[in-house]
Amino acid sequence: MVSPFVDASWLGDHPEAVVVDVRSYLDGRSGADAYAQGHLPGAVFVDLSSVLAAPPSTEQGRHPLPTPMVFAEGMRAAGIGDDDRVVAYDDDSGVMAARLVWLLRVTGHQAALLDGGITAWRGRRETDTPLRARADFTETPWPTARLASIDEVAVPGTRVVDARPGPRFRGELEPLDARPGHIPGAVSLPSRESSNDHDLLLPLHVLRTRLAPVLQDGWVSSCGSGVAACHTLLLAEHLGLPAGRLYPGSWSQWAATERLAETG
Repeated sequence: MVSPFVDASWLGDHPEAVVVDVRSYLDGRSGADAYAQGHLPGAVFVDLSSVLAAPPSTEQGRHPLPTPMVFAEGMRAAGIGDDDRVVAYDDDSGVMAARLVWLLRVTGHQAALLDGGITAWRGRRETDTPLRARADFTETPWPTARLASIDEVAVPGTRVVDARPGPRFRGELEPLDARPGHIPGAVSLPSRESSNDHDLLLPLHVLRTRLAPVLQDGWVSSCGSGVAACHTLLLAEHLGLPAGRLYPGSWSQWAATERLAETG
């Protein structure tokens, strides 16, 4: 299995890899437009909202997991097959593209994040959309052992690790969800702080020092809507730390209920 993170040099040495642009923005900008303006050579675009998530709802949150059928069809349409190696990227420290990589890896496929994202690629960019033939991709149920429900997260003593930026975790602002704050007892570990100003991962020994005390047995990864949380799960695998479970609804689901919340 390919490592959860690869660099631009690895990508250059593996031209057979399917490169996927998963740029997506919380401020209303279009990832598809960004892709059209320039992307890595041969890259295909996969839309987070329609392929990597189900429609938002009060009951399930902003980015519920897609059905396995929708996900599989999205992969087929993008020309991604069961036996392909996928390298995904974005322009946000990998926290958006991580959703695709985690969904692929958790169902047994070869996939990795491009460390540094599009900014790490020093070669030319293209504006044409490559024509990849439809591929055979098997519909696979999401492994329940790798997921956590809202009721499981609410059990006292469950270690919830929140990947949102610190101000949102502390409740100082909340631009997206029903109310500010965090799940009681949750620990803050902002995903973007695992990268430097160039979106490259911090050195492994620094990451291990930062993450190992937090990512202990039984931990659950959360964020705003279960997207950036996937980045933390990939980091744990990359560092050889205990595997966590994804809470897909994350704060967007929790905040829409009357369950207790903490700030600070």
